[in-house]
Amino acid sequence: WQWRETVCIMLNKPSGYECTQKMDVHPTVFELLPWQIQGRGAQCVGRLDQDTTGLLLITDQGSLNHALTSPKKRKMKVYEVECKHPVSDEAIEKLNAGVRLKDARDQLIKAHGARRLSEKRIEMAVGEGKYHQVKRMVAAVSNRVESLHRSRVCGLSLPDDLKEGEWRHLSPEEVKELLLDADE
Repeated sequence: WQWRETVCIMLNKPSGYECTQKMDVHPTVFELLPWQIQGRGAQCVGRLDQDTTGLLLITDQGSLNHALTSPKKRKMKVYEVECKHPVSDEAIEKLNAGVRLKDARDQLIKAHGARRLSEKRIEMAVGEGKYHQVKRMVAAVSNRVESLHRSRVCGLSLPDDLKEGEWRHLSPEEVKELLLDADE
């Protein structure tokens, strides 16, 4: 174990874990980390639902967390979405044009670059961080999310060789890139 001045890691979050410090119903993502990190006051950068998998950043750098989660910054998070029903061209168009959600009826909430990966699978990016946003957007085009996986935050992608439940420290270059992305 090598001590680092700051905590800034990526975790490939498995399903069944909550993004909280203290267990409620499900175990927390912090239980996947060594005790040396658990006691450092690190926080999840945004949240993933307990049934959502994929890239989760965890840091004790408040400025990085704020830069990536502030609603004003609209930083892109990319998701792979398995839907219950086949996804039509019309649904993709509606997602990209924008849908109305109950908590934002006066504005259209748009996906960025939504595209079909297969009959029932799409990829889409969102810049907001609204509660259950991707699930509600998919529901707004008359479909249902069966599984949800975050593959990218800003320009940082989840590496193929980082297995579910595994984590690694971000390099200084990766942190710098995230901060640069956050300033744009």
